[in-house]
Amino acid sequence: MQAKSEAVRPDLPEIRTSLPGPRARAVIERDHAVLSPSYTRSYPLVAGSAQGAIVEDVDGNRFLDFSAGIAVVSTGHCHPRVVAAIQKQAARLIHMSGTDFYYENMVTLAERLAATLPGPRRVYFGNSGAEANEAAMKLARYATHRTSFIAFLGAFHGRTLGALSLTASKAVQRRGFGPLVPGVYHVPYPDSYRQGDGAGRMSIEAIERLFRTIVPPEEVAAIVVEPVQGEGGYLVPPAGFLADLERIAKAHGILLVFDEVQCGMGRTGKLWAWEHCGVAPDILTTAKGIASGMPLSAMIARADLMQWKPGAQASTFGGNPVTVAAALETLDLLEESLIENAARVGAHMMERLAAWPKRIRSVGDVRGLGLMIGIELVRDRETKERAQDLRDAVVERAFKRGLLVLGAGENAIRLCPPLLVTREQADFAMDVLEEACEAVVA
Repeated sequence: MQAKSEAVRPDLPEIRTSLPGPRARAVIERDHAVLSPSYTRSYPLVAGSAQGAIVEDVDGNRFLDFSAGIAVVSTGHCHPRVVAAIQKQAARLIHMSGTDFYYENMVTLAERLAATLPGPRRVYFGNSGAEANEAAMKLARYATHRTSFIAFLGAFHGRTLGALSLTASKAVQRRGFGPLVPGVYHVPYPDSYRQGDGAGRMSIEAIERLFRTIVPPEEVAAIVVEPVQGEGGYLVPPAGFLADLERIAKAHGILLVFDEVQCGMGRTGKLWAWEHCGVAPDILTTAKGIASGMPLSAMIARADLMQWKPGAQASTFGGNPVTVAAALETLDLLEESLIENAARVGAHMMERLAAWPKRIRSVGDVRGLGLMIGIELVRDRETKERAQDLRDAVVERAFKRGLLVLGAGENAIRLCPPLLVTREQADFAMDVLEEACEAVVA
């Protein structure tokens, strides 16, 4: 284990009170009285302010954020240039509804996003990843005149009814809300750690079996997939998997929809995760990191597919001028340096983490691209028995040390810091996690 980071610095955590502190406890008590109990809270953090990769709670405790507001603040919390862009736009025009009127910055952002994928593209703006995926489902049905979809076990595509029908992450997300949208079929997402070298082939064979036994391929509008699965455990598919999906889709006239809500916007060390394998989708959805914390999503589709008529799909707030201004500045920052930083710091982290499965008894697997890294906790490295309790204990210990991380899947920890994270901050985070992973089985 490397030497611990030295004295507290402004870019590293500092814990001054018990957690939660007195002000945080008061806020949490008020929260429990009035807010929906459906919200998931991993630990009692009450954020007060944030800058870069550091979050300060209402009691003055400082935390290193390796969750990036759930992979949202791609350029870091309150990046000065993003804040300035928001303030400038808010002083000029806050809202006009881009589905009924025109304004230039929405056109500019659409042009820039369309140019990131091959061929002529058109862009639809919404407010969240779920909305983008709903729009993708509707467009796929509209363009193909087909009704069915194939999605993957472990997938998370949102909680609105259409997106929820694609989602297969946790039963609690679906329990009590049926019937959902009919005609959605799920197959296993490839997991090389548990399925070995044939993981990708197993998933493809499951789709082929569906075609033979349950749903004729000519009834399938789209295959919806995360190029790197997020909530399901930060799973990186094996080489060739997306190309095999593309082959199946083209053979049967099925559209390929890539959900890059979590893995897009530079998170994997490239703007889009699909760029690692060179397979471009017919439709791409994105949100989270697109506007550094402002609510915005986009569905980017082949222009020949997006031929629906006025009124077929719209959004009052989607493409709001202020969120668009934040997104344009975000894109500038990503292109200037932050995508490159994600690749560089992510490679540094993976180099160090690679030894953990051999050295630390609780760590079964480490995988990732760029700054989208998963650490899987197991009870036994030989049997690979999942250890959710150990994972949760590591997350809790990290919080007590001032490091914010979240779980993913049944037993993995996700590392998705802001893309401006430094090597020193990454080393601090790994010091904390290494100690915690060793301690939970001591």
